Amino acid sequence: MTQLSSTATRRTHPDGAPAPTFAVISGAQVQQALSGREKQIVELVEATYRLHGAGDSVNPPSYFLRFPDRPSARIIALPASVGGSVHVDGVKWISSFPDNVRAGLPRASAVLILNDPGTGYPFACLESSVISATRTAASAALAADWLSRDRPRPTRIGFFGTGLIARYIHTFLAGTDWTFDTIGVHDLSAESTAGFCGYLRQAGTTAEIVVHDSAEDLICSSDLVVFATIAGEPHVTSPAWFDHNPLVLHISLRDLSPEVLLASANFVDDVEHCLKADTSPHLVEQRTGNRDFLNGTLNDVMLGRAAPPHDRPVIFSPFGLGVLDLAVGKYVYDEAAGAGNLRLIEDFFHDLRRFG
Repeated sequence: MTQLSSTATRRTHPDGAPAPTFAVISGAQVQQALSGREKQIVELVEATYRLHGAGDSVNPPSYFLRFPDRPSARIIALPASVGGSVHVDGVKWISSFPDNVRAGLPRASAVLILNDPGTGYPFACLESSVISATRTAASAALAADWLSRDRPRPTRIGFFGTGLIARYIHTFLAGTDWTFDTIGVHDLSAESTAGFCGYLRQAGTTAEIVVHDSAEDLICSSDLVVFATIAGEPHVTSPAWFDHNPLVLHISLRDLSPEVLLASANFVDDVEHCLKADTSPHLVEQRTGNRDFLNGTLNDVMLGRAAPPHDRPVIFSPFGLGVLDLAVGKYVYDEAAGAGNLRLIEDFFHDLRRFG
């Protein structure tokens, strides 16, 4: 394994053509490339949403690998292609094993493969749990901004679920100049709650941190509610808890009952992707037989084709698009290459002669 500062095609093919190379980018390198770049990454995610909305992407359905002997676990493949200045193909392979938490490991782990759009050769493998959390948090921060532009800007935020994703979302909100008077916290795990509160204090928040014993108290006392749980089915069922018309970032997708969504204005990242796999929006479609409850996508809001109302709760339910992982992953790759820190695997592609 060597370090090169060149592009991914420095080595020469036996026939004289550039030979493909393959780089491995570690989680430490990913973290270094993304740390402190919240505003840049949110801008990148916005640009990628716009490319996707304009049709300059391919984002097929995610593929779920499930296990009869481990029903709570799954591994998901998110293949995608994105054009524009990103111009890359690839796939994220991300696992979710909730039992990891009891062993002290994060629930999710992931890798991202980037493919050259000209040759199809993969040119990099990146540790991607950080990339996945980053694009999720950047998407949430972007949605919070756009969906609150014509509404009072929230000053009281509540986090329902206090794991890694909640931490990243708070980091991205703080990194894009959001400030709050109070930060509410609710989690079924007292250990997770304590850990998240510790993170908030270390992050230097000036907001009052309030731990809520009940979901109702958290929601009713928050103008911006972030759901970042591992819930597999709806557990918040009362529309009355949302009578104060908060903005809701429904990141974990399965927390809210159809009744709550039907009493709210609903925005998603991509209609076809979000209305499947028994997400809360999918359950509404199954119950009603239509999609009339949807007000539009985040891209519709950014283009002025849809607007969040003032007199109802506003819920953003993002399924998570592979094109966002590609955009953030390519950003990391370019940063590592520009710094001369690409770790290339020599002779990863070995037999490059068609006829031996």
